[in-house]
Amino acid sequence: MKILGIGSRISHPQYGKGVVTNVSSKEYWVTFIENGLETIAINSEFEVIEAAENEVDTVSFSDVEKSLRQILQKWSDITPATPIADKWKGGKLILDPGQAGVAGKEVPIDQFFHKIVMVRDRIRVMEQKINASKLDEHEKIDLQQYITRIYGSLTTFNVLFKSNSDYFVGEKTK
Repeated sequence: MKILGIGSRISHPQYGKGVVTNVSSKEYWVTFIENGLETIAINSEFEVIEAAENEVDTVSFSDVEKSLRQILQKWSDITPATPIADKWKGGKLILDPGQAGVAGKEVPIDQFFHKIVMVRDRIRVMEQKINASKLDEHEKIDLQQYITRIYGSLTTFNVLFKSNSDYFVGEKTK
């Protein structure tokens, strides 16, 4: 049986996907995306996604954190935090219905902003998947045009972003 090295990526039936961060004579220390640090027996059942060379040195906690961040970014649609504009922090979005007798709704702007950022990030992931797909170039261009129009439809929400670099950008007019 070959011993996995530090940095090997595995998928465990109970804990999910993770990275080997330390190795002892009987067990692996694995940092799992959804379950944190766990120790598992070397001979336990798991799938090897990517094996690293037999490096059995210890690694620092900061190295584990850095690796985990990279793994999360690689395997999910998680992106760095996008800050809300200071003027909206702690505010609320008030939905006032035009129909009598219907209750309005208040939503914390921070919650609403988080959902807008999630939509933006998922559109970006979809865009990346389209670009990496085996579609022909004409189909990719058609889908990219739809995505650009989606971004254009969402520019109203740019006022919520702290940084202009996070804005939705639609088609540029000539």
